[in-house]
Amino acid sequence: MPRDIVICGAAGRMGREILRLLPEHPEFALKGAVERPNHPLLGQDAGSVAGISPLGVRIHHDLESFMGANVVVVDFSSPEASLQHLRSAVHHQAAIVIGTTGFSAQQTSELDELADKTRCLVSSNMSLGIAVLTKLAELAALALKDSFDIEIVEMHHRHKVDAPSGTALTLADAVARVTGTPRTSFRYGREGRIGPRARGEIGILALRGGDVVGDHTVVFAGGAERIELVHRAQSRECFARGALKAASWLCNQPVGRYSIRDMLGI
Repeated sequence: MPRDIVICGAAGRMGREILRLLPEHPEFALKGAVERPNHPLLGQDAGSVAGISPLGVRIHHDLESFMGANVVVVDFSSPEASLQHLRSAVHHQAAIVIGTTGFSAQQTSELDELADKTRCLVSSNMSLGIAVLTKLAELAALALKDSFDIEIVEMHHRHKVDAPSGTALTLADAVARVTGTPRTSFRYGREGRIGPRARGEIGILALRGGDVVGDHTVVFAGGAERIELVHRAQSRECFARGALKAASWLCNQPVGRYSIRDMLGI
């Protein structure tokens, strides 16, 4: 029997892309499509909003009406909404995939407290390629240690509201963890007469413009040589496919918190 799936943030860029790809996944049956209260597309057919044939499910404002233990939720909404959806998933022991970014420190603390109380996969980037990039960055940082300077550059479309991207922070945290670098050594852009680059800092630079889906580069700069690890998302399809793969995988896992890297075994 197909597993019931609910898409939160259904009228957003990621929600529409997931809905567009959902007919390729017979293991799922769309039970609900959720958007914020007062969204102008409430009541519209989710398939029509996504630009495909009608799916027979109208966009609704309340996740709770669709919840149950056999439901998997895929959430690309807002930090506040995602936490509410996670609370509901914990209450019903439903599986939930969270791809939302931009959580505050307080919100992250609550997410960390709740995530292992049901089947929950959290990732700042659902791309399988980004998961591999993160692993490669860790391996390079571990091998090179403090002999190379580490800089991370990300670029996204002009409408992205958080900076730096959650993916850039995930990459920075990954290399910081293996090199023993504290977050206080992260440098977010540079301006003015700041002196020479501090030894051991990790630079993070955010670029915004146009319709760029998402580019991330991890630079290891040494004497007379440089390594650049690059991932470019050519469309949001890679994130949507990763999220649906994660949802399918998560349904068969025991209660706990997971990541895309857990799913890939890396």
